[in-house]
Amino acid sequence: MDRPTLYIANKNYSSWSFRPWMALTGAGVDFEEVLIPFDYPGGNPDIKAISPSGNVPVLQHGALKIWESLAIIEYAAELYPEAGLLPRDRAARALARSVSMEMLSSFRALRGACPMNIRRPKARIVLPDGVAADISRIETIWRDLLQKSGGPFLFGAFSGADAMFAPVVNRFDIYDLVDRDDTLAYMTTMKAHPAWRKWEEAARAERWIVAEDEV
Repeated sequence: MDRPTLYIANKNYSSWSFRPWMALTGAGVDFEEVLIPFDYPGGNPDIKAISPSGNVPVLQHGALKIWESLAIIEYAAELYPEAGLLPRDRAARALARSVSMEMLSSFRALRGACPMNIRRPKARIVLPDGVAADISRIETIWRDLLQKSGGPFLFGAFSGADAMFAPVVNRFDIYDLVDRDDTLAYMTTMKAHPAWRKWEEAARAERWIVAEDEV
C-alpha cells in the first residue's frame, strides 16, 4: 500500500492539522509529514498548489487528495480498519461521528476567543459571550461518553473522536477554562498520549510567530 502524505501547518497553532496528525500517529499509521509554515497574516500561498481548498490539512494518497480533518480521519479509518480510528460497535461509531461532526461545525465562540497555542503560558483571559456555553457543552459530551465507555478515552480506547477534540484540550488548559475533576482527568490522559507529546515537543521547538493567534 502506498504511503500517504499529510500536509500540515505550524504545530504550535494549527488545530485543524493537529487533529488528523494525532489520529494517524496515535493509531500507528505510517505516513509522510510535510509542514508548510503559515508564518504571516493570511497563511502561505504555497498551500494553494497542493490543497483544493487552499487550506491545510490535506492527505495525499497516490493521486487522491483528501482535505478537511474529519474527512481525512474517516478515510484513514477505512484504509486502516485495524487501527481503531472508529469504534467497532455500530452504535458507538454513530456516536463518534456525531460528536466529531459537532466539533467540526460548532463551538465557534471558544475557537474564536481562544486560539490553540501550545507554547502559550497558562493564563486566563476575559471571555466573550458564548464561550461558557461552548465549554459546558463540550464537558457534557466528554462526561457522557466517558461514563458510557468507562474511559480512559471517549470510547474506551483512543480513537479519531479523541483526536477531533485534541485542540480543545489545549485550549481548556492554556486559558485555564475548566476545573471539573473528570474533565481534568481526561485532559491529563490526552496530554500523556505519546502522539500528543511528540506534537507538543515539535511545537515548542518552532520559532514562527503568528501575531493573530497570540492572545
